[in-house]
Amino acid sequence: MFCPDPVAFTIFGRDIYWYGILISLSVVLAVIMVYREAKREGLDADCMLDYALLTVPIAIVCARLYYVIFEWERYADNPVSALYIWEGGIAIYGAVIGGVIGTLIFSRWKKISFWKLADLVAPGLVLGQAIGRWGNFFNQEAFGGLVTDPAWQYFPYAVYIERLGEWHQATFFYESVCCFLIFLFLMIYRRKAKNAPVGNLFLWYWVLYGIERAYVEGLRTDSLWIFKGGIPIGHLIFFPNGLRVSQVLSIIMATAFAIVLLVRFVKRRKNAPAREEIEEPVGPLDPELVLISKEKREAMEAAAAHAEGADSEEPADAGDDVAAAVLGAAVAAQAAASAAAEMREDESRPQTDGADEAADADADADADEDSGADSEDAGDED
Repeated sequence: MFCPDPVAFTIFGRDIYWYGILISLSVVLAVIMVYREAKREGLDADCMLDYALLTVPIAIVCARLYYVIFEWERYADNPVSALYIWEGGIAIYGAVIGGVIGTLIFSRWKKISFWKLADLVAPGLVLGQAIGRWGNFFNQEAFGGLVTDPAWQYFPYAVYIERLGEWHQATFFYESVCCFLIFLFLMIYRRKAKNAPVGNLFLWYWVLYGIERAYVEGLRTDSLWIFKGGIPIGHLIFFPNGLRVSQVLSIIMATAFAIVLLVRFVKRRKNAPAREEIEEPVGPLDPELVLISKEKREAMEAAAAHAEGADSEEPADAGDDVAAAVLGAAVAAQAAASAAAEMREDESRPQTDGADEAADADADADADEDSGADSEDAGDED
């Protein structure tokens, strides 16, 4: 069976572990993603390098501090050994909390919205977690319960722990896959929900990761514990399997941020403008259009049927005669309406032609009178 070597290579007598290489790779990849996301959002991408230089050291310190606080018994006799980070002992939740602190500081410093900056970081952060978990595989840690059934003693369900000589659930692999699925969800959500409020991407990260971590943490056997053995109250025992630190924190975070998302959704629906019914524009009626009532339409159809019957030399009945009469009346009414419309147009037209004819007639009459007067004068002279 394959047992990985935790040491990748040695330089100048110092071992370089796969765990450190994978953690460094995840950090570099997360910084690259933040840089690209900042360019896509139109922010100053170069300042994201300053963000990384500030946030990464804070995250490392908090990851170590988180681990030391809940494993203080190991360092109580020699507190200085808490600084020996190369001996192992960091917690991802401490790193995430440190990253949030660094993001708050940087957002105040550069006058950038905290929620906007957190949205840029969330996809790269969870992808880095998916990669970093494979460091637990090489260190043979972060495993789950004992697997005794030979039918289930295979990877990826289980992993062989060499120092114990036993098969255990590969919980590090479960979490790596879950983190990668969360990464895919965040990328799809960012693309599809373009009008979502700023910060929703980061909130979804906390909700989904909190749910996943609360479940997977319950399968692990090497967790940081708040207490073991349960809490006896009367005849009942609460939390008989003990309570893990990361499990409690995951439940709190998932619940709190789910409530924030729900409140945001309700407020958005409440403040959304009501949809107004849009009436389709109606164009002007055709002046030649004749509106016919239902009775007249039926009469016209009966008249058409009557005409077809006449062509086929079938005798017509009294009902067809009535229909034909109604049809004739409708046609006559339409003709009368058209004639009346033409008369109104003629009346409204300027009477310039008649005035010109009258003026010409008056001019001719004056000319005739003048010629008659001239002839009389000529007669007198004679």
